[in-house]
Amino acid sequence: MKKWMVVLVLIVASGVAFTAILNDGAYEPVHIPPSTQRTGGDAQKGYEYLTTGDYVKGGMPYNIWILGMGKDKTNFLQRTGKNADISHEYTAVTANNGEVLVAPNCMQCHAQVFDDTLIMGLGNTFIDFTANEKLNVNRLKKVESLLKLTAPNKYRAAKPFIDVAKTITPYLITEIRGVNAADRLAAVLVAHRDPVTFKWNPEAQLEIPEGVIPSDVPPWWLLKKKNAMFYNGFGRGDFGRFLMASNLLTVNDTAESHEVDTHMPDLLAYIYSLEPPKYPGTVNTALANEGEIVFNKKCSGCHGTYGTNETYPNLLIPQAVIQTDSLLYKNNYSSPQFVNWFNQSWFTTGDHPARLEPFMGYIAPPLDGIWVTAPFLHNGSVPTLEALLNSDLRPRYWRRNFNKPEYDYEKLGWKYTKENQAGGKLIYNTDLPGYGNYGHTFGDKLTEQERKAVLEYLKTL
Repeated sequence: MKKWMVVLVLIVASGVAFTAILNDGAYEPVHIPPSTQRTGGDAQKGYEYLTTGDYVKGGMPYNIWILGMGKDKTNFLQRTGKNADISHEYTAVTANNGEVLVAPNCMQCHAQVFDDTLIMGLGNTFIDFTANEKLNVNRLKKVESLLKLTAPNKYRAAKPFIDVAKTITPYLITEIRGVNAADRLAAVLVAHRDPVTFKWNPEAQLEIPEGVIPSDVPPWWLLKKKNAMFYNGFGRGDFGRFLMASNLLTVNDTAESHEVDTHMPDLLAYIYSLEPPKYPGTVNTALANEGEIVFNKKCSGCHGTYGTNETYPNLLIPQAVIQTDSLLYKNNYSSPQFVNWFNQSWFTTGDHPARLEPFMGYIAPPLDGIWVTAPFLHNGSVPTLEALLNSDLRPRYWRRNFNKPEYDYEKLGWKYTKENQAGGKLIYNTDLPGYGNYGHTFGDKLTEQERKAVLEYLKTL
């Protein structure tokens, strides 16, 4: 059987919508149709809920947290009360018995400090899942024992979070720092929750495959242009249902989820209000204008146009075309139990349901603010835009300084050191499964002058 016929059979068998197959076996890009979204939300209320709300209802006792972590001195969000003393990545919430807990929030992954400024909606590429620094099982057990003996009320308040954290933490260890384990987290959580009631089961009810598939976190300000969520565009329907997925960490039942769901129009209104930061350096206007012409001719078909009359085509690019590391999208087909769980769950109910529609490839994203979103590709494997446009420049092994990060405002990305071999958790190793830096070689077809001009133009987006 010819290769393209095998793929066709697989697609039909999986029930996934597809477009025409060309005679040479390559797929055409697939347009993602828009989905009805909830509107009329209040952006300010959305911001307040995002930064101080209890959408994650469990955590560690506040006084124990302060004792172990100390008071945070930055207060980037200018929060008041107990929130003023903890990192923007956490929120003080009140348990049912009145105890104050410190809960993780969305800013752990969706906000990043850049040049001493917190940029809301920017994916956090400094996060560290390599040794579970945030949720270390041994530390959790020690705190649990201490609370049982000395503070039973605090223990009762923290117990649901501790139980979940002890279960999920061993699954979330990544090979290197700076990549996200979000897909793995989602898989582990749904494996332990009933899809209809969201009740927690200490034993996994679904098979959890080995290995963590790394991902980078796309910026939130792109969402207003997109008709689907996630790198493979399989998040269809109501975006609010996907945004509230973090609620699965500590939710007791779907009654609690329904309450969180009522805040989603406000949260979406806030996310839609976000704009990318402007490039702070000097732009060569003449060169950027030259780059815009090249971009519109060579790149806009997938990534859209920018300026007065903006367009964005919302295209899924098949693997045969994009040729980037395929492990992320393939996971939907090798582990269909998770897609099925979602598509049979509470998230698909009501008058604003969501669903998952897998695709064998990735979405071509909008490029607003791309200069600040390094590293690049869906797994963060390419340190600069210069290297993204010229695959010969992509390092096989590379290291950046996480303690004192430096940004290269010309090459547009993190300053890095090219290493001769893999080693340790701070060296990005593109040989690892899921960490490949290949594919998206369209920039290789440009001349050196064209690449330089396009790079200059990307500074203006």
